[in-house]
Amino acid sequence: MTGKLPSVGDPNEIEKLRRHIRILVDLGRLAGQYSDIDRFLDQAVVQVARAVEIDHVKILRYRRKTADLLMAAGLGWKEGLVRVATFPSDLRSPPGRSFQTAESVFIANTASAPGFVISEILKEHGIVSLANVPILFDGAAWGVLEVDSSSYREFSHDTLEFMTAAAAIIGSTVQRQASQRGEAAALAEAAAEAQRRELLLRELQHRVKNNFQIILSSIGIQKRRFENIEIQRALDHVANRINAISLAHDQLSPRHNVHAVDVASYLRALSASIEQQVDKVAIEFEADEIELSIDRAVPLGLVLNEAVTNSIKHAFGEAGGQITIRLQAGVGYGEARLTIADNGRGVQSPRPGGSGLKLISSLARQIGGEVKQESSPNGTSTSVTFPVIS
Repeated sequence: MTGKLPSVGDPNEIEKLRRHIRILVDLGRLAGQYSDIDRFLDQAVVQVARAVEIDHVKILRYRRKTADLLMAAGLGWKEGLVRVATFPSDLRSPPGRSFQTAESVFIANTASAPGFVISEILKEHGIVSLANVPILFDGAAWGVLEVDSSSYREFSHDTLEFMTAAAAIIGSTVQRQASQRGEAAALAEAAAEAQRRELLLRELQHRVKNNFQIILSSIGIQKRRFENIEIQRALDHVANRINAISLAHDQLSPRHNVHAVDVASYLRALSASIEQQVDKVAIEFEADEIELSIDRAVPLGLVLNEAVTNSIKHAFGEAGGQITIRLQAGVGYGEARLTIADNGRGVQSPRPGGSGLKLISSLARQIGGEVKQESSPNGTSTSVTFPVIS
């Protein structure tokens, strides 16, 4: 969070509070009028713009398959952006930090916002000040409500309180409609036992998501206490590993009494999340369909995270480069292979006992895998061949 919250004292504050209450009541009424969630969200951004008296509003919905935030509804944005434009969900993105930590984030001046990367879409619209609050669903973040101003603005405590209340109404409406759709689907398509497993899994996922958000929030607080760049990088590395585990839990689905993960979707989302955090490095991803239990999928995701992070840190110069990730099924007898290759400058001074490769080897052993690394002036390739045991 950056900027300074002004205190209440303006003669117009009482009238502003009254307007906020009226609009919250209107928003609550709208929640009961629309069965189409998109139409409700379209009306919600209009009401928020009225209350905050601001020129740009958007509701961002997290998409677990691509690990990004989609503009599900918006007001004041160029034609063609609503339900198309996406924003990063990592901690350097203002809405991403609000989503990951389930806390409000506001920036009084986007031109001076250390620790944040401002989206090109915001720059194109001349956004100077912004505020985000999380939209919660069963206690975990579903998305973000953001207001953006093209002129300098410090958001008052009352404005953030209104946004939090509006986000609560939006979240409860999304949850209610999702629950109604889930009940109808369960009656039509699911047996009682399958429904019980799914509900238990959802409860587990929400609780796990809450715990990850608390941990990421704690890391963000600790990071702000240190000015040392190396310490901040180390904390970022820890946060990325936690994010890799969190994404695996996002992909969980019940199958034959096993908590299975669609590995292709999981690694694709993880790759997209990492790519959002770096400049001038493109990540290409190709995968066969494989399912693994959660305790086998997580080490594989951490292998990808470590290998890609190593390439980003050491393989490229200022011009950047490309990382190719391939997940192959049917390698050998009942095995699969994950390969991470870059087109960088290769390992200049190889260290057999280096901490990066040592960690990858340790993670691979957890799933009975074998690591192979090759390096030349044309790039470095790291592969893990492992048995497919779901």
